[in-house]
Amino acid sequence: MFLAATDPAAPPPHTGGLLAVIPGTAGLLTVAALGIALLLLLIIKVRLQPFVALLGVSLAVGLAAGLSVTELFGTVQKSDAVSMIETGMGGILGHVALIIGLGTMLGAILEVSGGAEVLSDRLLRLFGERRAPLAMGVTGLIFGIPVFFDVGIFVLAPIVYAAAKSGGRSILLYCMPLLAGLSMTHAFLPPHPGPVAAAGLLHVDLGWVVLMGLVCGLPAVLAAWGYAAWIGERLFVGVPADMVEAAEEARAAVAAERAAVAAGRAVAGGGRAERPVPLGTVLAVIGTPLTLILLATFSSIVLPPSTGRSVLEFFGHPFVALTLALLMAYYLLGIRRGWSRASLGTVSTASLKPVGNILLVVGAGGVFGAVLKGSGVATALSDAFHHVGLPVIVLAYLLALVLRVAQGSATVAIVTTAGIVVPLIEGQHLSQAHLALVIMAISAGSIFASHVNDGGFWMVSKYFGITERDTLTSWTVLESVLSVAGFAVAALVSLVV
Repeated sequence: MFLAATDPAAPPPHTGGLLAVIPGTAGLLTVAALGIALLLLLIIKVRLQPFVALLGVSLAVGLAAGLSVTELFGTVQKSDAVSMIETGMGGILGHVALIIGLGTMLGAILEVSGGAEVLSDRLLRLFGERRAPLAMGVTGLIFGIPVFFDVGIFVLAPIVYAAAKSGGRSILLYCMPLLAGLSMTHAFLPPHPGPVAAAGLLHVDLGWVVLMGLVCGLPAVLAAWGYAAWIGERLFVGVPADMVEAAEEARAAVAAERAAVAAGRAVAGGGRAERPVPLGTVLAVIGTPLTLILLATFSSIVLPPSTGRSVLEFFGHPFVALTLALLMAYYLLGIRRGWSRASLGTVSTASLKPVGNILLVVGAGGVFGAVLKGSGVATALSDAFHHVGLPVIVLAYLLALVLRVAQGSATVAIVTTAGIVVPLIEGQHLSQAHLALVIMAISAGSIFASHVNDGGFWMVSKYFGITERDTLTSWTVLESVLSVAGFAVAALVSLVV
């Protein structure tokens, strides 16, 4: 699908700011170029927090494009004036905050309850020692759905150490498939912040994002697993002894704490000791929200308006589906296994602490998009890209890729690119499926070539004892394979959707 001409209902032209010197489309394109350059400068060189950088650049772009203070901030008195900052921030956070919050708490309960360990241990036994790398990959793929990338590394790294130590082979054979699964789910599937934020900005139903995330992500992760197997046989990296010792100490401490708690309960009156998590329970908790969301999406396509369809759409709304999954986790992984309500509250509250930064960055991305649209910069960009002749899905991928490589953060790359792409698709009447594929292209671009300006690069290097050079050879290339393969599938599917 090629870029169409601009929407006739474009915002009225402005003449202030930089446009007083360079009027018209040339001035707006100059504002856009300077704004993106300033954003990269503030994040890369000045090391300014991305939320502050996005917000500051949004204000600078708005003023340079001639927006008035009233348009940006509204008025102190109650009036009909609408603040772009408030509508941009509120519009996106009203969609994503609930989903990200519920998904984060769900992942925390699964993590603390030992669900990840049960899942990986069962898969290792099922696949056997020879296929342990594949078991690690499947573990990352399944457990990566409800937990953030860095949490997945923290929880699953000790299992990788044990598998690699037992097999006596390069740790890359075990950690790279795991990382590919975690990275794919983090980039392509809700409830992770990137795809959820893009869905909110492009007004795409999350069911379509889940479906296209699976369609594009699964072939991509298979390609990444192929590269992981290839590089793991050619580059030997031993298991880091200090990390193995730390993992064993942590396991011993947890075992001692559980034994003490069990003994205390027995003395106090025979309270139930915490039992291991059944594998079926873990899979049910992870699979329930995805199944409900997909059922709601398909019901809206296949079924005529009816009570049955309304029921499916109600339970398949992301808010309801994730709430049900969280309540299931509270009971099945917590209360039924002897957890107190206070413990559930503590785990849930603690899990939300790192979410504030994510939500602020996503909200600032919404402000940036609103300013681009309201100032007319987005319309100028749409005109310019239309003349380039690139399909919007290719353009979305390249924009996200450049932003990712330049500043490192996948989330910043996604929300910034989505803000730029939104006006480019207006008036094209693209289907929900096609818009979901555009989101997949953005997500794929946002994970390309993780290198030294990405926190994930250093986390992989230090957690698994890989030198910087070998991390570039293994992890950076793995992310690039995942990115290119995911985009290739999205582009091919977009030809028929």
